[in-house]
Amino acid sequence: MTMSVDDAYSRGDYATAFRLARQLADRGDAAGQYNLGVMYTKGHGVSQDYCEALKWFHLAADQEYASAQYHLGIMYANGQGVPQNDAEALKWLRLAADQGDPLAQCNLGDVYADGQGVPQDYDEALKWYRLAADRGDDTAQSKLGIMYAKGRGIQEHDAEALKWLRLAADQGNADAQTHLGIRYHQGHGVPQDYSEALKWYRLAADQGDALAQSNLGVMYAKGEGVPQDDAAAVRWWGVAADQGHADAQSYLGIMYHDGQGVAKNDADALKWLSLAADQGNADAQCNLGLMYADGWGVPKDIVRALMWFNLSAEQGNQEAATKRKDVAPLMTRAQIAEAQKLAREWKPTK
Repeated sequence: MTMSVDDAYSRGDYATAFRLARQLADRGDAAGQYNLGVMYTKGHGVSQDYCEALKWFHLAADQEYASAQYHLGIMYANGQGVPQNDAEALKWLRLAADQGDPLAQCNLGDVYADGQGVPQDYDEALKWYRLAADRGDDTAQSKLGIMYAKGRGIQEHDAEALKWLRLAADQGNADAQTHLGIRYHQGHGVPQDYSEALKWYRLAADQGDALAQSNLGVMYAKGEGVPQDDAAAVRWWGVAADQGHADAQSYLGIMYHDGQGVAKNDADALKWLSLAADQGNADAQCNLGLMYADGWGVPKDIVRALMWFNLSAEQGNQEAATKRKDVAPLMTRAQIAEAQKLAREWKPTK
C-alpha cells in the first residue's frame, strides 16, 4: 500500500510527508505545492521558512487551489514572509471565499467587520460569516451568534443568537461556549439558569478562555449556582489574570487587598490593580487611586491618586468622581495641574 502525504502527515511522520509532497509539487501538483507551503509555515519536516511557504502557496494558488489562496491571504494580512499588504490579503481571501472555502469566508467577514484595509461594513461581514456558518465553520457560527446577540450590524435577535452560539458551542468553540454561558448567567434571551451558565463557562475555561475563567470567578465569589467560595474565585481569577484579563486582574487585586480567599498582600494588590488600571479598567483605576490617596501598601501620593480618579471618573465611575471631589480641596493648584497632565498623557497598554 502506497503511503500518501496525508497519511504520513496525520501519523506525525513529517519527513516522509515532506518528501512525498515535494515529489508531487515538483511535478506541478497543486495539492503537493499547498502541502509544502503548510509544512514550511509550521516547520514540519523542514525548518520553518515563510518565504518558501509563500512561494509554494503562490504556485498552488495560481492553479486556483482555494486552500492555498486562503493561506496566501493570511500571510499577506499578517506580513509573514512578505510585507503586510491589506489589498493583497483581500484579493486572495476573496478568491478562496468565492470558491466556497469557509475559512476564507470567515476571515473575509473579519476584514469587513473590523474594517481591515476596507471601510467597515457589517452587511458584508454578515454575508461572509453566514456563508461560512452554513458550511459548518464554528468560528463563523460563533461570530454570527455574537452579532445577533449584540445587535452589531443587524437587529438584535435572541433566538438567532442562541441558535448560532449553540451550534458553535456544540462543536467545542470556546468563544461561543463563553457567550452562551453569559446568556444563561444573565437570563438574556433564555431563562436565567446558573447550572447551564456554569456548564458552558467550565467548558470554555478548560480550553483557556480568559473571559469564561473570570466569569467563573464571579459566580464562585457570589455563590451563584455553587456554594460561595472565595478561594475558588481567586483561583479562577488568577488563571484569567495571568492571561492579561483586566477584569480578573482587578478582582484579584481587591481580594489581595482585603485578604479574601488569599492571604492579605498589599504588594500583590498593587501589582494586579496596576495591571488592570493600565489596560483602562475603571474599577481598578479607582481602587488604585484609593491606595495612593491613603498610602495603602504604597507611599502616599495625592497627585497620582487624583490622576487615577480622573481617569476612572471619565469612564463614568461614580466612586472615583466623588473621591476626586474629596481630594481636590486638599491639593495645591500645581498638584492638580500635574495630576491632570498625567491623566492627559496616560495611554492604555492595550
